[in-house]
Amino acid sequence: MRLKDKIAIITGASRGIGRSIAELYAREGAKVVINYIRSEKEALAVADRIRKQGGQAICVKADVSKSDEVKRLVETTMKTYGRIDILVNNAGVHIAKDFFEVTENEWDQTIDINLKGAYLCSKEVAPIMLKQKQGTIINMSSNSGLYHPSAMRFTEYVASKAGMNGLTKALALRLGPHITVNAICPGFIKTEMVAEIDPSVQKMVLDETPLKRFGTCEDVANCALFLASDEAWFITGELLIVAGGRGMH
Repeated sequence: MRLKDKIAIITGASRGIGRSIAELYAREGAKVVINYIRSEKEALAVADRIRKQGGQAICVKADVSKSDEVKRLVETTMKTYGRIDILVNNAGVHIAKDFFEVTENEWDQTIDINLKGAYLCSKEVAPIMLKQKQGTIINMSSNSGLYHPSAMRFTEYVASKAGMNGLTKALALRLGPHITVNAICPGFIKTEMVAEIDPSVQKMVLDETPLKRFGTCEDVANCALFLASDEAWFITGELLIVAGGRGMH
């Protein structure tokens, strides 16, 4: 029960890494807010599983790239639970196209959700956390944003995650001493988002990974649990790479 009675918002929590974080946080005692945009059925299923295991969860639909919807997400959380201890900026999109094939709209969508969304959500919860004199923000970045050559295949995604890494450090500086801000940079994690990546690319990734396996959503969730716990209270502004050694530097 490392997060007993903590209130946590996890964006994009209806599937993949976000779902694993929400379920693990709930098992560790947190009351979780499951944010989603399209996958209502999946989000409700996550909340139902949490409640059946004795946890507490609510679902809130909100597009994190729109400030009015982010405000509603935070207001709903405050009306329900009265405080916010943890924000996990996990919502993200990945458009697997070559630089010359990506459209301007796809570029905008990627930056808006991956980077602007983290900015808007952090800006909305930070005053609440500062008033509480305690809070944790965790940004879900990527190994792609750390300039590892073979991970930098998709330009708009790389740009959004490199921006998120910069945002993490800037917010850690601005929001201390009461709020910690860190990022997790997963490598190749087996999720729905990457399910259709070419098998030859998957082989290349395994060849470059010392641990010789793909990461799981649970691998990432365990790191998100640590960063949200009291054990990590002296860690801020850091980028935690969870990639099985791929791209180590």
